[in-house]
Amino acid sequence: MIDQKQLKFDKAYLRIAREWGKLSHCERKKVGALIVKDRMIISDGYNGTPSGFENVCEDDAHITKWYVLHAEANAILKVAGSTQSCRDATLYITLSPCKECSKLIHQSGIKRVVFQKSYKDNAGLAFLERAGVEIQQVQNLEA
Repeated sequence: MIDQKQLKFDKAYLRIAREWGKLSHCERKKVGALIVKDRMIISDGYNGTPSGFENVCEDDAHITKWYVLHAEANAILKVAGSTQSCRDATLYITLSPCKECSKLIHQSGIKRVVFQKSYKDNAGLAFLERAGVEIQQVQNLEA
């Protein structure tokens, strides 16, 4: 049985992540992420190009540029540059993580991932489950 109080918080954090994703300059997908530890947001991120690069994420053929960072990678990298730690934190993300980001999630010590929509490839989720990371999908974000 799902803890109703936790579900209420999960939906609220996912709604914030969704709003954060709207800041992305990417046209194909706008993805937002939050890292929460002890009910405190310690980091946020959205998909986009690295600092100092143009904000345009897709080339003239509307293909995502190879160097665009995913939302969860941006959030984890922000924590790495701070005094915080991801150890035992929860990642809230609007789109389930890819294979590459799943490795970062596991290595950073994040213990729980809550996502809204599924990515086209679920290999990242399978990896996280194998690594012992708790996975939960919450599609309906209404309170």
